[in-house]
Amino acid sequence: MKGYIQVYTGDGKGKTTAALGLALRAAGAGLKVFVAQFLKLGDYSEITALKRLSDLITVEQFGCGRFIRGAPAPEDIAAARRGLARVQEIFAAGRHAVVILDEANVAAACGLFSPVDLLDLISVRPEGVEVVLTGRNAAAEILARADLVTEMKALKHYYQEGVAARVGIEK
Repeated sequence: MKGYIQVYTGDGKGKTTAALGLALRAAGAGLKVFVAQFLKLGDYSEITALKRLSDLITVEQFGCGRFIRGAPAPEDIAAARRGLARVQEIFAAGRHAVVILDEANVAAACGLFSPVDLLDLISVRPEGVEVVLTGRNAAAEILARADLVTEMKALKHYYQEGVAARVGIEK
């Protein structure tokens, strides 16, 4: 089976959710999935749920768990680079059919690594591996290389009415 490159981007809600839905579908078919979460750190509800499928879905976080404004701190860059290196190891091992780089577009936009770093990483993946990149502000080079691009567009969101993120729905 040929692996494709999918990108979920845009300012709307649902990018990570869509990628994790694909992970669930792949696991249901018996495929192994690796999820590298950039920028994130901590126990989100989806992480708790995916632990129940740990024989097929592995999630590792490569972030310091904070928003980056301005120049990123050295520890943020180091965490993201560890993530890129880990994904390269996953590709080399050849045991995963789906690899999700959650928030990789944001990490590139924040300067934790470059879009070229992502393209270089994607270029070493085995032929049959499906790669999914999520996050706002996907670089033009990434969009050009992708086989599938979905833009989540925010038309209306209850956050605008002051609703906080809810456990089990947004976090």
